[in-house]
Amino acid sequence: MFDVLNAIYPWIKAVHIMAVIAWMAGLFYLPRLFVYHAERASVGSELDQTFQIMEEKLLRVIMNPAMIVAWIAGLIMIGLGAFDWGSVWAWAKIVAVILMSAAHGWMAARRKEFAAGMNTQTGRTYRLFNEVPTILMLIIVIAIVVRPF
Repeated sequence: MFDVLNAIYPWIKAVHIMAVIAWMAGLFYLPRLFVYHAERASVGSELDQTFQIMEEKLLRVIMNPAMIVAWIAGLIMIGLGAFDWGSVWAWAKIVAVILMSAAHGWMAARRKEFAAGMNTQTGRTYRLFNEVPTILMLIIVIAIVVRPF
């Protein structure tokens, strides 16, 4: 089994990278949708309904599957020895990916609040939160590519 996985390792890595790109696109775009939803749409309005459809489809059709595939491919690569568990960079990446997943969960919860007409966050909150995936992405890429620590 490991021989087969090692043989297709480049494909697993390619799938992982593609899934991460799709996931990150959603993590960057969803908070921006929330900004406009919070600032421009009245509960129950046509615009509110449009934003709800966009947010739900982005999360369900793109972000959730991409996150799952990124995790599965990443775990397969870890299982094949892609990580040096004695290095700080590996732990930095794992922690940042877990925090990225938590950010995803936070956004999913905010989408449900919008769907229920119960959003309590401001556009400013969503603008600030939009920076969280960016910071985590910087940590992850630097940890895995540069390995400074």
